[in-house]
Amino acid sequence: MYKLKGRSMIQSKIRKVGNSAVMTLTADMLALLDAKEGDTLYVVRTDDGGLKLMTENPELQSALAAAEVVMDENRELLQALA
Repeated sequence: MYKLKGRSMIQSKIRKVGNSAVMTLTADMLALLDAKEGDTLYVVRTDDGGLKLMTENPELQSALAAAEVVMDENRELLQALA
């Protein structure tokens, strides 16, 4: 594992398996992601053209954040309905 501007950087090769190209996630990568075999990972394209690997669904996270805003704005009403 390498350090780049205070961030961890791990090098991995892309290899061919059947008709697919695969990249192996090392134990260090899984530890950094707090992920394990069988987990679902999400890949998001970043504004700078890179890829971000995430263990949480970014669309779900966005929806939950929006719901939190609505609940905060309507807290009294929601408490009255409860």
